[in-house]
Amino acid sequence: MKHYLGQTRILVAVDCIIFGFDGQDLKLLLIKRGFEPEKDKWSLMGGFLKGSETLDQAANRVLKQLTGLEDVYLEQLHVFSDVTRDPEERTVSVAYFALIDIHQYETQLSEDYHAEWFPLTSKPRLIFDHDDMVRMAQKQLRYKAALHPILFELLPQRFTIPHLQNMYEGVYETNFDSRNFTRKLLSTGLLVRQNGKDKSGSKKGAFYYKLDKRKYKVKQDAFLNLVPKPDKFL
Repeated sequence: MKHYLGQTRILVAVDCIIFGFDGQDLKLLLIKRGFEPEKDKWSLMGGFLKGSETLDQAANRVLKQLTGLEDVYLEQLHVFSDVTRDPEERTVSVAYFALIDIHQYETQLSEDYHAEWFPLTSKPRLIFDHDDMVRMAQKQLRYKAALHPILFELLPQRFTIPHLQNMYEGVYETNFDSRNFTRKLLSTGLLVRQNGKDKSGSKKGAFYYKLDKRKYKVKQDAFLNLVPKPDKFL
């Protein structure tokens, strides 16, 4: 025990970058901070690590506290340890990012935190180094989405190809050629066309599709060529 005496005790926090998709825009879930410093300013959802839990358990607790969600896509991103990142106390933060379907869970958001969804293109300035966390999470999301179909975590069970294209364009902040995107998407063999159509955008409508989860598990590289030149977005 003598080796621990005199060592500086440092707080450990987790911060969750929660991405959602509403069918048109990629969005970020933010809360109004309820205490000083930076009270009433926009923040990621976070909390301190408890002595009885792991980092993953803490991140899942924070996510459930805000959204009521469990068993969603949650990935550890990076450790932020700048000495002056929190003016109140020396705090090391471990950031996570989560992917959820907005429409499935929007009624579960806790009113205690005044949570709101913001389009990534028009989000407010965030406290401390939270903007840096979001930028890093966007970069990681683009990297992972170019290799694996993880963006399906943002979609409902049934979706249209235009919705899927909107989502990819939101993640990469660019426009894709519709015909080329559709051709590449269908060539993966991972989509199963449904009988119904979404006619909210036109009289002709767009067929609904579902992800073939059995094929998805064995064809993790099927989306490698869906995003042209992904390196330019990183």
